[in-house]
Amino acid sequence: MSSLRSVLIAPDSFKGSLGAAEVAAAIARGWLSVRPDDHVTQLPQADGGEGTLDAIEAAVPGAQRHSAGMVTGPDGRPTPGEWLELPGGTAVVELAQASGLPLMTELDAGGSTTRGLGEVIRAALDAGATSLLIGLGGSASTDAGTGALAALGLRLLDANGERLPDGGARLTRLARVDRSDLLPPPSGGVILLTDVTAPLLGPTGAAAVFGPQKGATPADVENLELALATVAAHLGLDPAGSGLGAAGGTAYGFVAEWAAHVVSGADHIAELSGLDERIADSDVMITGEGRFDEQSLTGKVVGQILGRAARHGVATVVIAGAVQTSAPGHSESLTELAGSPEAAMAETARWLEVAGANAARAAG
Repeated sequence: MSSLRSVLIAPDSFKGSLGAAEVAAAIARGWLSVRPDDHVTQLPQADGGEGTLDAIEAAVPGAQRHSAGMVTGPDGRPTPGEWLELPGGTAVVELAQASGLPLMTELDAGGSTTRGLGEVIRAALDAGATSLLIGLGGSASTDAGTGALAALGLRLLDANGERLPDGGARLTRLARVDRSDLLPPPSGGVILLTDVTAPLLGPTGAAAVFGPQKGATPADVENLELALATVAAHLGLDPAGSGLGAAGGTAYGFVAEWAAHVVSGADHIAELSGLDERIADSDVMITGEGRFDEQSLTGKVVGQILGRAARHGVATVVIAGAVQTSAPGHSESLTELAGSPEAAMAETARWLEVAGANAARAAG
């Protein structure tokens, strides 16, 4: 066997299949089955969407996960809520965990809600959190975060002074906003982690781009666009800001009402986890995601990791459920290994181990 290697495994989650930590562990098992003496480090990553809690928990020593009890899921059914406490008083909350698209039994872009996110935030604040990191991604709804803000005390009223039901489609009837019971943001501030730069409104906004992914028809998109414009008229923040369309406009609601700051989730989590320093100290950098395509190279987790590795001159491996564009360095497609997307999805961990072993053999 050739000289020992220092290997860093830093994947994103394989959405709908395995979290980033599980992906990293499976790849590590495969690699070590071929090169058992190599030094292998697992450093799961995320961009604010699914897997954000896992990635930050793995990266920050002393992080503690807490239950928020049962909260309101995106379709109104109860779902378990969780948040992460970091040393120093910061709470990390992941929208996808409480209000994510996979929690829906039927897609409903206009009727689904972010209320559960707000309930988890309230639980963290009640426990003494002094600042918040909110991961935005994988949202089932298009409600500009009004469900979450309602859980935090904001009252959204129609022309008769009646409270509006949850859901973005109902916001066309918004006539007045009552902030008298809205909890103040934590003293240490609120940071929103996202991977999109979409504004709230328009052809590149929350309804037009992401509504169809959540089940919205063209007529639904038109109605949701009107609803979001109505919210913007009442909350008063310019809707054109970069990233305000994230998570069905949830970023807009929290920037408008809680003076939150939108940042790149991938960059923030990379910094928290010391990713750049770990890459610089490695001989091989392995990353991956469910589908590696051209979008992967434009600001997504995997593309950013590959860029960092290139700057340090570190060899790279991409392992993905499907590889749909050329990857620098070595690549492994689970779909090709398993023979079909369905087979790869059915036994993702198994095929990740196979891919990890293949990558180790290719390393010599």
